[in-house]
Amino acid sequence: MRVERTSVRGGLARTMRLLAACLCLVAGFAYAAPASAAASSQHVGSRGLAAVSAAVERSGVQGIAWYVDAASDRVVVTVDRSVSAGELATIKRGAGSSAGAIQIAHATGVFAPLVSPGDAIYGGNFRCSLGFNVVQGNTFYFLTAGHCGKVAKTWYTNASHTTLIGPTINASFPGNDYALVRYDNTSLSHPGGFTVANAFVGERVTRDGSTTGVHSGTVTALNVTVRYQGGGTVRGMIQTNVCAEPGDSGGPLYDGTRALGLTSGGSGNCHTGGTTFYQPVTEAASVYGVTVF
Repeated sequence: MRVERTSVRGGLARTMRLLAACLCLVAGFAYAAPASAAASSQHVGSRGLAAVSAAVERSGVQGIAWYVDAASDRVVVTVDRSVSAGELATIKRGAGSSAGAIQIAHATGVFAPLVSPGDAIYGGNFRCSLGFNVVQGNTFYFLTAGHCGKVAKTWYTNASHTTLIGPTINASFPGNDYALVRYDNTSLSHPGGFTVANAFVGERVTRDGSTTGVHSGTVTALNVTVRYQGGGTVRGMIQTNVCAEPGDSGGPLYDGTRALGLTSGGSGNCHTGGTTFYQPVTEAASVYGVTVF
């Protein structure tokens, strides 16, 4: 596997190459496009939808993602291939008389943050992808996925760990999925060209990652909650139909110069297609008090 990351934009591309594409096989997730099932005509309203969403979370079923679609008066629950008929029944049973407000969609593959050894940011036996360069005062950092930051304290540009990038300063996962890494190696450049922004449904977006390079698609939902297989629930995610694979975790989701998200997880692959979830950059930048540039 090459230690080179496909460029996002001119300057960022050079950083990706210098950082061996700051990649983390910690969680390249990809999802296959879900096929929605028809929902009943039951009307429950905003309070009912909130109660149904809470019931879905209480079900404890892994391998699902869900969000409230107020426009259609439904809670859309996407299930991966590991979810059994019995588990689907558990989800609906928990919603009681409002079960008709649940709309089930199916995705191929399994929702999970994938951890694998590889050759790309290298930390311990893992690799991930660089998200966005950020700055606070005169100190430069970059954002990546939180599940990447949780498995390595220090990152390098190569698998042999001979060229230092810097340490993980903070990481949040589960709940959220973002991490902050500081540039301690002054020989590495950190160009910018982005402005942080909020995604919107229907937006045409592009994702870049160390494993599969550049792929594009569309934002299909916002404020999505995902419970990955093996545990780990993240909230407030951006859902898209862009593919991704292990090692793409932490990589950037953007629209032109608009910095939107960090690759978190999903199912599927870039041969047959997939669904991916992204941590919004707005939240990560705000929590860490840094500026995307």
